[in-house]
Amino acid sequence: MRLGGLLRKEFLQIARDPSSIAIAFVLPVVLLLLFGYGVSLDARHVPIAFVTDAPGVQTASLLGAMRHSPYLKPEVMADMAGARTALLARRVAGIVHLPGDFGTRLLQRRQAPIQLLVNGVDANQARLVEGYVTGTWQTWLAARTAASGQALQPPVTLVPRIWFNSELRSRNYLVPGLIAVIMTLIGALLTALVMAREWERGTLEALLITPVTVREILLGKLLPYFVLGMGGMALSVAMAVWLFQVPLRGSLWVLFIVSALFLFAALGMGLLISVLTRNQFVAGLVAIITAFLPAFILSGFIFDIGSMPAPLQWLTYLIAARYFVTLLQTLFLAGDIWAVIIPNALALLLMACLFIGMSR
Repeated sequence: MRLGGLLRKEFLQIARDPSSIAIAFVLPVVLLLLFGYGVSLDARHVPIAFVTDAPGVQTASLLGAMRHSPYLKPEVMADMAGARTALLARRVAGIVHLPGDFGTRLLQRRQAPIQLLVNGVDANQARLVEGYVTGTWQTWLAARTAASGQALQPPVTLVPRIWFNSELRSRNYLVPGLIAVIMTLIGALLTALVMAREWERGTLEALLITPVTVREILLGKLLPYFVLGMGGMALSVAMAVWLFQVPLRGSLWVLFIVSALFLFAALGMGLLISVLTRNQFVAGLVAIITAFLPAFILSGFIFDIGSMPAPLQWLTYLIAARYFVTLLQTLFLAGDIWAVIIPNALALLLMACLFIGMSR
């Protein structure tokens, strides 16, 4: 009865407080739209300068192959001086330079080197441009050799098969990770700000002197915001599947269970922050610093954990979002892989119990 009264009171307070509803439902939509469309590791239609010292049939054929590539946008330039100026001004990301004897060497079946200059200021884009130009060159060379009746028989043939994300769309694994980061922020903010406001107004102290137990107070605070958080999670999953076209290959009930475990961990962390700070401004600041930023940087959402220094890799084991990112990416792209789901779900359960227990 007492718990039911606390739950009714909390739901009424949520209904009268639009900020909680905005955090649960508006914030994930805004962040998903912002990051889902703004963050991409794919480079398409990259501008490159195309310079040839002796235009001919072979150079025109290679230029046509580059123009048909969805990744490159070649711009023909008269000389290397203009191309270098464009590269320094960052109007192009690279320069493809064909020497004057390029066509002659090809006809004589001799080595025909191509010079590729890439702007290395953006190291990731530089690697992509190098790979795109190399791939286009190899495809064009194979097609030209086949058309001339020559058989390409390399001693070793690589036959790649890409599992789970055959199109190599970065959005397919970024969006599930983004959901984990967003739910970290939402879960921590919901309880941190609301509970800190209760401390500021003195209503929580008044509640503590009533016959209500600490366990009932915790449940009365957690369960309503758990419902809000799961609503925000459902909205985020729906946007991922229908708006961003990310496949969901795992079971919905498994997704619900691991999301519930993670949300309890995030809400428990928010409760702990509010208990330690007892101030809305400080609680919000601490929630962003201790929940959102580690989830964004150290969860494997964008930056590979295996490439981090060893101390940071150890630190990631203390971040709940690390386990949730792994779970969401597995459930969305691979399916119900129990060897991944069980250990990560147990880690979330342990962290949820730890945070909620410390906030009592």
